[in-house]
Amino acid sequence: MAASLAGAVDLAAVKARSEAAARAQSAPPPTATAPAGAPGSAVVDVDETTFQAEVLDRSFQVPVVLDLWAEWCGPCKQLSPVLEQLAVEGGGSWVLAKIDVEANPVLAQGLRVQGIPAVKAVWQGQLIAEFTGAIPEDQARQFITELVAATTGGAVPGAGAEGEPAEPEDPRLDAAEAALDRGDLAAAEAAYQAILDAEPAHPVAGLALRQVQLFRRAEEAGPDALAAADADPGDVAAQTRAADFLLGTGNVEAAFDRLLDVVRRTAGEDRDLARKHLVELFGVVGDEDPRVGAARRALTLALF
Repeated sequence: MAASLAGAVDLAAVKARSEAAARAQSAPPPTATAPAGAPGSAVVDVDETTFQAEVLDRSFQVPVVLDLWAEWCGPCKQLSPVLEQLAVEGGGSWVLAKIDVEANPVLAQGLRVQGIPAVKAVWQGQLIAEFTGAIPEDQARQFITELVAATTGGAVPGAGAEGEPAEPEDPRLDAAEAALDRGDLAAAEAAYQAILDAEPAHPVAGLALRQVQLFRRAEEAGPDALAAADADPGDVAAQTRAADFLLGTGNVEAAFDRLLDVVRRTAGEDRDLARKHLVELFGVVGDEDPRVGAARRALTLALF
């Protein structure tokens, strides 16, 4: 089953996020005093070679806002200076990553850019908010304010620690990552839980634990979960177990569709249970997967 999970949702993704967070911990924090466009600046130019370090890894330190633009785009030239000024004002509490979509078509395609200017917020490796088109400064400022409040609360990494060496990578993650390497989900869960017991606000272990717990539920559900759910469509708990199993065996869309069907035909507590479970599965697969985007849109239509 562990091998099936690895093929379905990429079990290594849990380890990859842990490694990205560890790299972020050891990297110098962003600063508004660095030259604009340079690595580590509050405003940085990003391409396909630097996306991992300056966007994905950095997003485990602070939220990263992507400004997707092109030279020919008039509205981009209105919005970009506003975002750049806000990033400088932020003093390193968030990073503006500027991406020329014409020079980086692979990134633009991967980020599903359909029009520019496009702005997308990344936090801990996940897309969490976005908008398209030029907006007034007050709206842009509100977007950034709400983003920072919802993620770090405005904390600046390394504040008050100038001149001190960066913290080393957390050795407590090694046991969890080793367990993931060998497919031992129970040991990985125990290792992440031990970290959280000692440090409830650990930046990596919380997310990783939730993902591993989902993988374990899929393993425990087993193939009988599908038959049980089909035999009793009104049992929402059975539907969630079946969705876990489907996700674990590679049927991502089928897992989403099963819970979407529950949302459409139920109400009250049953509907809310299915909705919450579906959103949890979105977090495991990741917003970068186009199947998540399609399912999120379907969920919105089902709810409203």
